[in-house]
Formats: sequence, C-alpha cells, structure tokens
Amino acid sequence: HELMRQCPTWADCARKQHGDESARTGTLFGISLSSVDPKAANAIFEFFWPYALKHGWSDVYLGSPVPGLRGWLSKNPDISVAQYVRSKRQGLPLDPQLRYYFKKGFRKIVAIRDNYFPHEPSLDVGVLILGKVPLSGLSFIWKRVPLPWLQRMKKLFFLCL
Repeated sequence: HELMRQCPTWADCARKQHGDESARTGTLFGISLSSVDPKAANAIFEFFWPYALKHGWSDVYLGSPVPGLRGWLSKNPDISVAQYVRSKRQGLPLDPQLRYYFKKGFRKIVAIRDNYFPHEPSLDVGVLILGKVPLSGLSFIWKRVPLPWLQRMKKLFFLCL
C-alpha cells in the first residue's frame, strides 16, 4: 500500500511501476467502475473476474471522486475532508460514490489526495481505495484451472452474490 500511498495524483498512480517494467504483481489499478447503468459494473466484474483469478491478481486499487464533499463542507465547514471521507452512517460511507464502491467490495481507504483529478463536486479531492478479487487467496489453484472453466464458474459465483 505504501507505494500507492506515495502517489499525489491519479496520473502518478496510473504510471507507477513496481520495480522494473516487466515485473508482474498481484495488483491492478483502475479509475472507475461507475456507470449510468447499474448492470454495467456487474458486467465488468463478471467478465474480468476469471482473468484476474487466472493471472493471480488479488488487489484492485481505484481512484474515486467524493461528489458529496462540496455540499457537505458547505453545511459543515468545521469538518475536515478526511473526517467526511471516513464518516459512515449505518455502516456505510456518507459519500454516495464511496458508498457505491463499498458495496462493490472496495472497503479500504488507502489515501486521500487534494488535486487528484479535476472534479468540481469533489473539490478535486480523490480517494484511493482498495478492493480484493473474490477467492483470489486460492491463486495457486486458479492458475492451474483452464480459463474456460473459470469463465463457466463465474455464472455460479455471481448468482450467489
């Protein structure tokens, strides 16, 4: 997490290399899984999940805006950005975007960054969050299973969620 925490902007995180360029890691980095169509993110997860298991990827970092921040701070000027980002109501983040990602399994806040990327409702604040690929702890098995089998397994797995 420390390597990702050192990145001041989304562009820096996206370019960050783990040692030499050919190094393989169990980590992926993305920018967004949100969409106007709620089924779109599920389709991305369902499509990508077998590939993540097959390649041994376990951690997924995302950069997220916090679109509720500007409105919250206008009503609560004495509350810090970090306090807003980490605040929860009924066990879920206050911010709607962080709540969305929390429900998708991105439950760890790694870093909060000013000027992360341009987003007016977020006051350009971004949050680096971490999620785990479901069942990735068994990568020693998944690497040996043919990809078509994993692709068939996804139907069973995602029906259970």
